[in-house]
Amino acid sequence: MRRYVIGRVAQAIGVLWAAFTLSFVVLYLLPADPVEIAAGDATTGTRVDAAAIAEMRARYGLDEPLVVQYWTALTHAVRGDLGHSIGTGQSVTGALGEALPSTLALASLAMLFAVVGGAALALAAAYTERGWLRGFLTALPPLGASAPTFWVGLLLLQVFSFRLRLVPAFGGTGLTATLLPAITLSIPVGAVIAQVLYSSLISTWRQPFVEVAFAKGASRWWVQLRHVLRPAAGAALTVSGLWVGTVLAGSVVVETVFSRPGIGRLTQEAVLRQDIPVVQGIVTFAALVFVAVTLLVDLVQPLIDPRIAQSVSTKERANA
Repeated sequence: MRRYVIGRVAQAIGVLWAAFTLSFVVLYLLPADPVEIAAGDATTGTRVDAAAIAEMRARYGLDEPLVVQYWTALTHAVRGDLGHSIGTGQSVTGALGEALPSTLALASLAMLFAVVGGAALALAAAYTERGWLRGFLTALPPLGASAPTFWVGLLLLQVFSFRLRLVPAFGGTGLTATLLPAITLSIPVGAVIAQVLYSSLISTWRQPFVEVAFAKGASRWWVQLRHVLRPAAGAALTVSGLWVGTVLAGSVVVETVFSRPGIGRLTQEAVLRQDIPVVQGIVTFAALVFVAVTLLVDLVQPLIDPRIAQSVSTKERANA
């Protein structure tokens, strides 16, 4: 397992470095000048002293060659310093720290709804032996996966905020203000989890050990929970980890629709200003979260499915 863990950690570091490098190159190849935008010259047409603009470029190191800028940004990022916003002068880590709690609460609740709802739907569809009910349950995930997030958010606002007045429409804090955004964000993720888990459950139901469990007198529900769910959960767990990054990306749309503060709004404002350090910091943070969750899933998988651990042990013995 040591070689397995080292390999996964090395892959995680490589993915994080690639995300940082690619985002740096893309951002710095944009035609607009973030310093002129921050100074107001490019957006309002106001004439700004060229010396002041040159001084700002020197302050943020934008007058250095691209290779020097990249190396400086990379070495500082390794130490946890993501630079300062060109538009506000605030440290990027400080801006992320202010925006993170709201987005973290939203994303955590959305993932909880997605995992619980998607797993419950898949378990119910795989358990029932009634064809019409199974057909109805399995038709729900494709609808949830194909529905646009902004449309779902507006529909929930119209029904539960404007008509029923059960939850606040925009902004707000606390659980009630987070429910609708979390449900909006969880629907496409839960739909994919339900699809993957249902397919794995149906495939596992056809395995010979299921007949053995029935022959010992176990009920259908016990067989599904005790014998079928564990080997079938690996694929759904992997998908859940991969969709954490999608939840963070989807928060941009959801926080805009519901007028919530957070990483999404910070991203929107930074992109409009082409505030390179802030956008770079957000991309790096999102990649770090994605890599950390994926690494955690890779390390947990052998504990859930013993077949993976056996496969790893067999490969290590073969390599030895």
